[in-house]
Amino acid sequence: MENKRFRKRRPPGCDRETFIAANSTATLKYPPPILSRMGLLPFETETRTVLTRRHAETSPKYGKRPEERTMKELLDFGIVAIDKPAGPSSHQVSSYVMKILEAKKAGHSGTLDPHVTGVLPVALGNGTRVVQSLLTAGKEYVTLMHIHKEVDEQELRRVLAEFTGKITQLPPVKSAVKRQERERTIYYIELLEIEGQDVLFTAGTQAGTYIRKLCHDIGMTMKKDGQPVGAHMAELRRSKAGPFGEQDLVTLQDLADAFHYWKEGDETPLRKAVLPAERGVSHLKKVWVMDSTVESLCQGIQLKVPGIAKLHDTIVPGEPVAVMTLKDEVILVGEAALTSDDMLKDKGVAVRTRQVFMRPGTYPKNADVARQDG
Repeated sequence: MENKRFRKRRPPGCDRETFIAANSTATLKYPPPILSRMGLLPFETETRTVLTRRHAETSPKYGKRPEERTMKELLDFGIVAIDKPAGPSSHQVSSYVMKILEAKKAGHSGTLDPHVTGVLPVALGNGTRVVQSLLTAGKEYVTLMHIHKEVDEQELRRVLAEFTGKITQLPPVKSAVKRQERERTIYYIELLEIEGQDVLFTAGTQAGTYIRKLCHDIGMTMKKDGQPVGAHMAELRRSKAGPFGEQDLVTLQDLADAFHYWKEGDETPLRKAVLPAERGVSHLKKVWVMDSTVESLCQGIQLKVPGIAKLHDTIVPGEPVAVMTLKDEVILVGEAALTSDDMLKDKGVAVRTRQVFMRPGTYPKNADVARQDG
């Protein structure tokens, strides 16, 4: 049976606290534990400053800012954040998107079980590999957990606080990974509502966290008369997948309608639904390169310090970074080989390439010369 209370969404313009207060049927005697900056995944809490290594301009003759792409270009290098319905598998939803948009390829990021709803990013055409950058991004879920016995609210809050931070999980028997204990991080748990033995909460988690196992473990940790009370996940909705959230969602039906309107000459609805592929790397720290450096990167050459124009200030070796043109087009995703401070120096490999997205020939080797001569 559908739980309508669980599926109710916070309307635009309504802050989280007001929404909870207006819709809660429980009197919360104890304030929620301050577990993290509630509602924010780690990358959302970062303050990033752009450092200029070398002043450079970009030629209007080559490339194109993502927001200036035609609708046809977006359909070949874009991402749709689908509001996945309960029922179909994530693979089926990706297939539906491909058929609706008449795309040659489509691929999703972060598989949701058939009964789970919410944010499912689906990349199109040549943008399908971009979603791999989302696999390791944090996720947020709204969860309805059913507790098997009534339990004191203070005990519930104590256990939720205990499950915030680093935890150890043994994946469920039915899972896509090897069944062995692994460490995961719960960034925050926000208790939204208690109604009888039903508990509604939001959890921000590291990628690869199993929420149904989290609910089970919470139930086994909560005690009543010295015995575990037990709990299971009743419903689940993903509310964030990396940089994509509820505000970006489009239903399959709305996507089909938008595509029809585009065929009829009105691209406005479809342009709102299909986002530039660069949104898929917006959670990553960035390095911007000069026009003359782009082509060599497209050919697979590692990014060296002299080609850098500007960069974010908190880059550390080993973390994923997105390498961009000065028009904010994504060229590739790689692994930082130097700190930001070292990238400001004169030499060294700055980023080791993992995946190249930009087609060779988009920028010529002499792009800067062409700009100056033209």
